[in-house]
Amino acid sequence: MIEVRQLSKSFNGQQILFDIDHQFEKGKVNLIIGQSGQGKSVLAKCMVGLYEPDGGQIYFDDRNFTNMDRHERSLIRQEIGMLFQGAALFDSMTVEQNVMFPLQMFTQMTKAEIQKRTDYCLERVNLEGSNLLMPSQCSGGMQKRVGIARAIAMRPRYLFCDEPNSGLDPKTSIVIDNLIQDITREFEITTVVITHDMNSVMEIGDQIVFIHEGKKCWSGDRHSIIDSGNEEIENFVYASSFMKEIRSKLQKK
Repeated sequence: MIEVRQLSKSFNGQQILFDIDHQFEKGKVNLIIGQSGQGKSVLAKCMVGLYEPDGGQIYFDDRNFTNMDRHERSLIRQEIGMLFQGAALFDSMTVEQNVMFPLQMFTQMTKAEIQKRTDYCLERVNLEGSNLLMPSQCSGGMQKRVGIARAIAMRPRYLFCDEPNSGLDPKTSIVIDNLIQDITREFEITTVVITHDMNSVMEIGDQIVFIHEGKKCWSGDRHSIIDSGNEEIENFVYASSFMKEIRSKLQKK
């Protein structure tokens, strides 16, 4: 579990986050949603230590990340897997070299152990036999799956995903969503996903927090979001004319 308590952040005198309290649960896909520029990414970057909050606390299970020194934080970061927007693979490395990279950087594993772990991770994301491909030879969906394989290579306790479906077609997006959900449950990971994708919200939103104007405006799950009773989140969920039409039909039933 990850918990933020009274978290606040400003840049150049402009307040971005206002006293956010929230728990991100273990073994569940926890979504951070909201319109662009509302503070979602700033919240996530504070949680992983890329930004220093102005106030509040961040706990990884019972460990106060906010009060740790640089070395202690580096140990926590080794427990965090990251899936970046666009996958962020190294273009000059093969698929397997990309997955091996964190293992070579942060572990004392032998070459044989690294190879075995790499093969397992690629098999887990249904990319067995793709070891020697270059990223340029992979489709967008394959690149995201390589990114997931790299993110789980270190057996993380926490997984952060930034817009994992960005640039993908709807069918491939569902594949990525289901893979993230399966891995989260299988390995009991605390997964945090930043997304604008309402398909992801409805597919894998075990727990959802809606950020509006830098504040926690609503939280719930994918079942309760449809009829939240919250004006801001309903404007977000039913932003398109298509969704408004669906809403109108549901209200008539």
